[in-house]
Amino acid sequence: MNEKKIKVYFVLPTLFAGGAERVISFVSQNLDKTKFDSTLVVIGFEKDKKYDVEGIKVCYLNKDRVMSATLPLIKIFRKEKPLVVMSAISHLNIMMGLISILFPKIKFIGRHTIVSQDTIKIKVEKKTSTKRRVLKSFDFAYKLLDVILCQSNDMYNDVKDKYDIPEQKLRTINNPITDNFKLKSIPNTKSKTIKFVTVARLKKLKGHKRILDCLSKIDYPFQYTIIGSGPEKDNIFVQAKELGIEDKITHIPYTNEVSKYLSENDFYLQASYAEGFPNCLIESCSVGTPAIAFKAPGGLNEIIEDGLNGFLVESEEQFIEKLNHKQDWFPEKIRDSVYKKFNRNKILKEYENLFIDVVNN
Repeated sequence: MNEKKIKVYFVLPTLFAGGAERVISFVSQNLDKTKFDSTLVVIGFEKDKKYDVEGIKVCYLNKDRVMSATLPLIKIFRKEKPLVVMSAISHLNIMMGLISILFPKIKFIGRHTIVSQDTIKIKVEKKTSTKRRVLKSFDFAYKLLDVILCQSNDMYNDVKDKYDIPEQKLRTINNPITDNFKLKSIPNTKSKTIKFVTVARLKKLKGHKRILDCLSKIDYPFQYTIIGSGPEKDNIFVQAKELGIEDKITHIPYTNEVSKYLSENDFYLQASYAEGFPNCLIESCSVGTPAIAFKAPGGLNEIIEDGLNGFLVESEEQFIEKLNHKQDWFPEKIRDSVYKKFNRNKILKEYENLFIDVVNN
């Protein structure tokens, strides 16, 4: 190995289907290999992976809990001496902050994934479990990280306020468009059935039930595809039955063909009460499918340009109004609206500059 390369270790809890997993696995594989030597460490099991990771070294620790990986990670860092360690997801970032005390020469970067629920106007799934209380007591560990990487301006401000982090430790890099998505053809305006799609884990925070409320109040033929799994599945479909729209809904627990479904639908619908920086929303625009989304902290306002690639709304009444809104949509313009800001080359360069900067300072 060329000793001048910057050795970067990326650490994830799992390679389950998820935004953090997708972005980190993508970045780890696609850094300039003449400048960086990347290794991906996965705390979980190879059998659970949902993303292919080719062209880099991957180490599975085969642990079912992040805390169980503490000693193995310390041993790896002590032996391999990476210059940069990057982790994602809050509980892992907290552990990395604590581990960083043992390795003053390593630069530790934590990728923050969502705005805190303290910023959400409606109380949704606010966890009071013992696990959450324990994690809350270790929030100080965030300050031990060398850099906290945010995905949006909303997230930057949220982390700064919640954790009282010095601004010199905060950075913002948006999520990249990770694939070369094929642009859809011009929409078929002859079809009487309008097709909607949402890709999200089935939990209260994602707001599926308010989408159903809105869809039950439109008077034209539609089909709604929900892609994702989670604890709210039964409640969502009980509500759909009560609203009389159960026969208009298709449920797909998981698929490797998300882009195909995004292309086949007329609109992407999003109703999250808070978000990270939603990959599927960017991907929907990447194939030319516009979005209708409720305003929420997290970065939606950096993705959606009203009337160009979709709409942001404040209320269910406005959501219904946009469901009934008629206008021509141009797939190429929708795609260009996100490609100019989130294309892979631009975002990868920002990650590379970040790693070079932290090593040299």
